[in-house]
Amino acid sequence: MLSFEPLFKTMEQKNITAYYLIEKLGFDRSTFYRIRKGTHISTSSVIKLARLLDCEIHEIIKYERVNSETDS
Repeated sequence: MLSFEPLFKTMEQKNITAYYLIEKLGFDRSTFYRIRKGTHISTSSVIKLARLLDCEIHEIIKYERVNSETDS
């Protein structure tokens, strides 16, 4: 499972609000809401976030292993 927990920590450390990210930096509002809900976004959106926030990919998203036999 992918987690966007690092994104929210990075935004907090850089004092960047959702409003600033969307309205001032031009990040897509609907994509940000999908991130908040924990749904999938494209890799190009992750790359755009890294560029806008001037950070590395691991500061935006991480993989969390789920212990389940049905996971793929």
